[in-house]
Amino acid sequence: MLGSRVLRADVHEDRAVLVTGGGTGLGRAIALEFAAGGAKVVVCGRRAEPLREVRMAVEAQGGSCLDIQADLRELEQITHVVDKAISEYGRIDFLVNNAGGQFMAPAEEISPNGWRAVHNIAVDAVWAMTKQVAVRSMIPNLSGVVFFMAFSPRRGIPNMVHATSARAAVENMAAGLALEWSRYGIRTICIAASSIATDGLEAAYPEHVRRTWEQGIPVGRMGQPNEVSELISFLASRGGGYVTGTTVVADGGVDAWGTGHPVPQAVGRQA
Repeated sequence: MLGSRVLRADVHEDRAVLVTGGGTGLGRAIALEFAAGGAKVVVCGRRAEPLREVRMAVEAQGGSCLDIQADLRELEQITHVVDKAISEYGRIDFLVNNAGGQFMAPAEEISPNGWRAVHNIAVDAVWAMTKQVAVRSMIPNLSGVVFFMAFSPRRGIPNMVHATSARAAVENMAAGLALEWSRYGIRTICIAASSIATDGLEAAYPEHVRRTWEQGIPVGRMGQPNEVSELISFLASRGGGYVTGTTVVADGGVDAWGTGHPVPQAVGRQA
C-alpha cells in the first residue's frame, strides 16, 4: 500500500484531489504524495502517456487514480475534467493548480502572442478551473482547499517578466478568494517554490542557467520535488487548517536573498 513519508497513510482518506499538470515534475510528485495519504487522485494534462504512468504508479500501490488528457487553455476541456472527476469520485476536496508554462526572453522581445500564451494557462485557465471546482463541489460541500503555484523570488526575475507577472496574479487570487470563500469553509493558498530539481527544469533551462540559480540559493542546493509535495499535502490536512489567503515560500532562502544576479550593464551610458 501507499504511505507518506511524513504524514499518516490515512490523512486524506475519503478525500479527492485534482492536480493539473499532474503527469510530470512537481505535479507528479504532488499526485503521488496525496495518494500516499489515502486520497483519490485525478491528474490532467496535455500529454496522455505521463498521466497514464502516474495512474499506474498509484494503482500499483493500491490507490485510486483517474487520468484525463486535456488542454486547459480550452474552457470546454476544463468543464470536461471537472465533469469526469465529480462523476468518478463525487466531489473534489483539493485542487492543485500546477499546470503552467513559460520561456525565457528579454522583455522587449516578448511578442503579444507569447505574453497571451503564458497568461492564458497560468492565469485564465487557473481561474476558470478554480471557479468551476468551487461552484460545483467545494461551495456546495462547504469545504475545500485550493492551491496556486507562484515563483520565488517574489519580485522581478530577469527574462521572465511575462511569467512572474502571471504568478503574481495568482498570489493575489489566493489572497482575495480567502476573503470571499472562507465563509464556505474553503481555504486558498499560494505556494512559491524556487529551483526545484525536476526533469522539466533540466530540459527547459541550460546547465549554465541552472548553475547560476544554484549559486543564489542560501541552503546551497536545488530543492527536491518531495519537499514541495509534502508541504502541500500537510497544508491540505487538518494541521494546516488555520492557513489561508497567504503565500507559503519553499525556496531554500531564495526570496530572502533575491535574484543574486549582477545588475545589467547600462546601454549607452557614458563613463
